[in-house]
Amino acid sequence: MRVSRLMLVTLRDDPAEAEIVSHKLLLRAGYIRRIASGIYAYLPLLWRVLRKVSAIVREELDATGALETLLPQLQPADLWERSGRWAGYTAGEGIMFHLEDRQGRELGLGPTHEEVITALAAELLRSYRQLPVNLYQIQTKFRDEIRPRFGLMRGREFIMKDAYSFHASEACLKDTYAVMDQAYRRIFNRCGLRTVAVEADSGAIGGSASQEFMVTAEAGEDLILTSPDGRYAANQERAVSLAPEPVALADQPCHDLSTPGQTTIEQLCSGHGFDPSQIVKVLLLLARFADGADQPLIVSLRGDQQLNEVKLANAVQARLGAERGSLLELAPITADQLERQGLEPLPFGSLGPDLSDALLSGARDWTPRFLRLADGTAASLERFVCGANRLDTHRVGARWDPSNPCPESLDLRAAQPGDRCHHDPSQHLEAARGIEVGHIFQLGRKYSEALEARFTTESGADEALWMGCYGIGVSRLAQAAVEQNHDRNGICWPVSIAPFEVIVVVASSQDSQQVELAERLYGELQQAGLEVLLDDRNERAGVKFKDADLIGIPWRVVVGRGATDGQVELVERAGGSKRDLSADELLAALLPQIQAGRQGLNNPAQS
Repeated sequence: MRVSRLMLVTLRDDPAEAEIVSHKLLLRAGYIRRIASGIYAYLPLLWRVLRKVSAIVREELDATGALETLLPQLQPADLWERSGRWAGYTAGEGIMFHLEDRQGRELGLGPTHEEVITALAAELLRSYRQLPVNLYQIQTKFRDEIRPRFGLMRGREFIMKDAYSFHASEACLKDTYAVMDQAYRRIFNRCGLRTVAVEADSGAIGGSASQEFMVTAEAGEDLILTSPDGRYAANQERAVSLAPEPVALADQPCHDLSTPGQTTIEQLCSGHGFDPSQIVKVLLLLARFADGADQPLIVSLRGDQQLNEVKLANAVQARLGAERGSLLELAPITADQLERQGLEPLPFGSLGPDLSDALLSGARDWTPRFLRLADGTAASLERFVCGANRLDTHRVGARWDPSNPCPESLDLRAAQPGDRCHHDPSQHLEAARGIEVGHIFQLGRKYSEALEARFTTESGADEALWMGCYGIGVSRLAQAAVEQNHDRNGICWPVSIAPFEVIVVVASSQDSQQVELAERLYGELQQAGLEVLLDDRNERAGVKFKDADLIGIPWRVVVGRGATDGQVELVERAGGSKRDLSADELLAALLPQIQAGRQGLNNPAQS
């Protein structure tokens, strides 16, 4: 390919819309162009990258015995209603683009395909003899992101590989889950990514176990917590740890304390010398469900700890979801909401865990009793400071007792860097930022039971299928590779996914000897099976060199003044090492390096 025919348009300055380095570089180097908020055109250079990533994914999944298919992007609402996810994906999080056709039927543009694939399995997989089966697709997906950002990292349209496996037993599911884990590690290694596998929350997809694969990068939206010995790694949404030991509160009779204007933990501590770990803070929240019911919550948390909203949402869903459907939203209760419900004002800033259910009597739309939960750090306190449920008043020396019963104790706190590890308290959690590029799930029977995907076992019994789900963000992976592989001059693509492997640069297009030698090398390298880009533009050498660095082709061959003596310069993009050599020696020097790069042999090991 010749640069003059590539439709290459590079930018000197960073576009105003781009926030992170990889987004800036993909725009500047002519890989993508923004069409609308969160919607990008993949230009020819990036499309070559995406095809290479997809080829690696296909090779590794085909090697596991998985079967490629292609599922419809338009999905009927009734499948999602049967699984119980339609309301959550449309009215709740609202991430699904949905529409109504001319016959009045509701449809959605698929952000994921569990319902469709399970409906197909219900029709096609009837016997244990057909199992296990693993189906995958590489498909455009859609998410109605409220605030698309970071280019391809969080867009409204994206390319994804999703796979779904079906099994006769949980043991078989776990075996395939392990096989896919290893396939993912090989995929990311071959793509030149440094990734870490972490325990993760299953989110709206559900299931009993899941694992994310994170590309470590400062621009990552996720916080990863790991132990120094490498034995533990988790997304903060899922992470567990040992909280610091609390400072004991002096043994004293329970009494009221006047606290005018002291409505925060910091104000209480500075005003009275308390330690935050001696305080139980009470969070008043409202859970909104798919059935239209609104459930008030009281959550008790130790004052030095932060609430993990994902853990809380999972706990609420587990306790009420079977009766009320999907949890759509969790949000703090406000004074305005109390007024709209016809309820008396509450002393926010002085609430205690024993707030009476009677305060909810007469609520117009809310369930007239609180669901009470406590984090283990609060539940384990022998005595504590808390609100007295009266304005500007707190209780000192409160205990959990029959008049103030301890709520159900759960892990609801957010693990933090520096916390002690469960497996070894001498180890302390360390933090890193990560970009999620893959996620694998053990779904169990959640979807097969909802959509009646059943099979006949070897003993003749009728049972629901066991399922697994495995996703890779193909377009996100490409940008994550840039986030990990760049320098101040531009992109440094790994050979295995680079749009071209070599770029031949003619220093002066006016020099016939340079042009002749460059054309010869261009042909020879192509004949040897290398993917070569020839910069044949009538531009200054400095412009060509800057563009070559910006677009990030792994190897650059410069044909300059040495052409008269048959000499060229070979430059490795990553690191910038240079050497002069004879044009006749070029192929022998270059071919082994590129062959190793194609196989990912020079890439870092995964963890």
